[in-house]
Amino acid sequence: MTVTDPATGRTGHVVFTEEHDALRASIRAFVQREIVPFVAEWEEKTFPDSIVRRMGELGFLGLSVPEEYGGQGGDYFCNLVLAEEIARGGSGGFLMGLSVHTDMVIPPILEFGTEEQKRRWVTPGVAGEQIYSLGITEPDAGSDVANIRTRAVRQDGGWLINGSKTFITNGHRNSMILLVTKTDPGAGHHGFTLFLVPMDSPGVVRAKKLRKMGMHASDTALLSFTDVWVDDSAVLGTVGKGFEQIMWELQAERLIGAAGCLAYGQYAFDKTHSYAGERHTFGRPLGQHQAIRHKFADMATKLAAARALIYQTARGYAAGEYPVREISMSKLYATQVAWEVADQCVQIHGGAGYMDEYDVSRVLRDIRLYRIGAGADEIMLDVIGKSYGF
Repeated sequence: MTVTDPATGRTGHVVFTEEHDALRASIRAFVQREIVPFVAEWEEKTFPDSIVRRMGELGFLGLSVPEEYGGQGGDYFCNLVLAEEIARGGSGGFLMGLSVHTDMVIPPILEFGTEEQKRRWVTPGVAGEQIYSLGITEPDAGSDVANIRTRAVRQDGGWLINGSKTFITNGHRNSMILLVTKTDPGAGHHGFTLFLVPMDSPGVVRAKKLRKMGMHASDTALLSFTDVWVDDSAVLGTVGKGFEQIMWELQAERLIGAAGCLAYGQYAFDKTHSYAGERHTFGRPLGQHQAIRHKFADMATKLAAARALIYQTARGYAAGEYPVREISMSKLYATQVAWEVADQCVQIHGGAGYMDEYDVSRVLRDIRLYRIGAGADEIMLDVIGKSYGF
C-alpha cells in the first residue's frame, strides 16, 4: 500500500519512514557506484570479499544489529530496504551471498547466542571482517531437515562432528559455518543441536566448488566434516533444541528472501520497460503494441500484490508476531511472481533476452533458485495447508 501524507506530501509505503527513505537513498548510491559496474565481472569470478568489507565500513551489514555489537540498532524494515536495494544492483549471486551472512547466520547468534559468541562472531561479521555460511542441506536431506545425518557426539569434554553439507553458499570463503547436526538420533525433533564451527578447524574440508544454473556471482560448496572437534563454546543455544532454533531462523530467511527475490523481479521489469520504450517494431515502440502492454499490466499488478503481502507480513513479524502461515504465503507467491515476471521479460526481449549480454537472461537463471531454497514451493504449500487444519 502506497500513501501520500497530506501534511508533508511525502509518498511511500506505510511501513517505511523518512529514515528508511534516507537509508534507501544511501544504499542505492552505493550500489550504483560500487556494485553495478562489476556485475558482469562477478559472474565470471564471483564477488570479492572486499565488497563485504566495504559494506561493513559503511555500516550496511548490521542495520538491525544492536549498537553494542557494532550494528546500527535499526528495525527489521531496514533489512528489507537492504535486500531490495542490493537486488537493484542486478547481481543475484551477490544478493544471495550477502543475505546468508546478514539475515540467516547473524540473527540466530543474536537470538540464541551467549555474550561471548556475540562478541566473537557478530561484531566481526557486522564489520565485514568475516563471512559466514549456514549448513543445513546434505546430499540426502534438503527440505526434509529432520533427515539430516551429520552427527555430533560427546568426546573429550567437547563434541566430535562427522558428516557433509552441500549447496553451501559462501562455502569457499567463509570463516565460520552455522552447522545443523544430529546429537541424539532417537529423540526425533529434540535430537538436533546447532554449532558455530570455525572453518579452519582440523577435519573441515572444502571438498568441491559446485557449478550452478545461475547465481554465478556466489560460490557454492560441498563441505565435509571428518572428526571435527569443538568445545562447548561452539554450541549455539541449547543442546537438543536445534530443530526449533533453525525453524525460527527459516521464517526470517523466507521473508527476507521473498523481499529480495521480488525486488530482483522488479529489476527485470524495469529493465524490460526501458527496452520496450526503445525497441521499435512495425513502426512503433514495442511497448505500444497491445499484447506487450497487457503483459506489463499483468506483471505490474502481480508485483504490487506480492509486495503488499510481504510488507503486511513484515509488519507483524517486526511487531513480535510469528506469522508462519503469512510468511509461507509471502515466500511462495513472491518467488512465483518473480519467476513469472523474469520469464515474461525474456519473452518481451525476444531473441535478445536469451543472450547473456542482456540482464534479463541472468535474472531468469538466478531467480529460479528462490522457488527451491529455504523451502521449496511444495513445502510452502504444505505448511500453508496444514495451518488450516488439514
